[in-house]
Amino acid sequence: MNILTFDIEEWFHILGHNSIKHEGSWGKYESRIHQNMDRIFQILDDTDSKATFFCLGWVAKNYPDVIKRIHDNGYEIGTHSHLHQLAYEQTPKEFENDLTTSIQAIEDITGEKIKLYRAPGFSLKYSNRWVFDILIKNGIEIDCSVFPAKRSHGGYDRFGNNTPCLVQSNNEFIKEFPISTFSTINQTLIYSGGGYFRFMPYGLIKLLMKRNSYNMAYFHPRDFDAGQPVIEDLSMIRKFKSYYGLGSAEGKLRRLLQEFSFTDIRSANNSIDWKDCNIIKID
Repeated sequence: MNILTFDIEEWFHILGHNSIKHEGSWGKYESRIHQNMDRIFQILDDTDSKATFFCLGWVAKNYPDVIKRIHDNGYEIGTHSHLHQLAYEQTPKEFENDLTTSIQAIEDITGEKIKLYRAPGFSLKYSNRWVFDILIKNGIEIDCSVFPAKRSHGGYDRFGNNTPCLVQSNNEFIKEFPISTFSTINQTLIYSGGGYFRFMPYGLIKLLMKRNSYNMAYFHPRDFDAGQPVIEDLSMIRKFKSYYGLGSAEGKLRRLLQEFSFTDIRSANNSIDWKDCNIIKID
């Protein structure tokens, strides 16, 4: 099972840096969302691929035409939060307010209930597992926020599952599609999206894809935008992570979509017998 997803945000929505963290600073940067979305739509059209789009409520508010175009083209839409903040830096109240604002902004455009969520930076970890309760409370049926390994923005390495499963919290359930991982003797490899995809050689990505029965691919519009400005006050490490491989990423993705068959979360969800899936209790 290979699933293709995109997190729809602007090129400057880079996490973990104070100068671009808050909405008040975003207005000084040029918008590149339309040209980057044109590129994504063209890739999907050329390869006849399905995909699920996790969209910021902020994008829906400022560029409603982007959300309408995704919806009108028949692609599945979920929320990626409203203001792209790390979930574990928010209080439960702040998180819920941000979630409901994003849901409303997107639903006002599509007219359809939002049932999918992915946290910015996969920032759902053991310490803020209360997120599951708030998602369930607000009608989210499928979460895609678990990164079952260590990473710079936390990760949920205690989760113990890297394939679709049911999360049980307070006797309620939510479906989870975590990021796919490949375990070796010494480490856990992430390969299927974002900076990991840009950094790894295509041959290795292809090998790991073939060895895994479940692959969750995730990308951002900025991952294919080699012409985007450089935010100068980023650290050298952050610049490397954010800008390495931008020029070759589109070609790698096109090749991946030609050599592997991908689907969206909607189709994957319908193909799974959830009664036979693992149940992860997080009480």
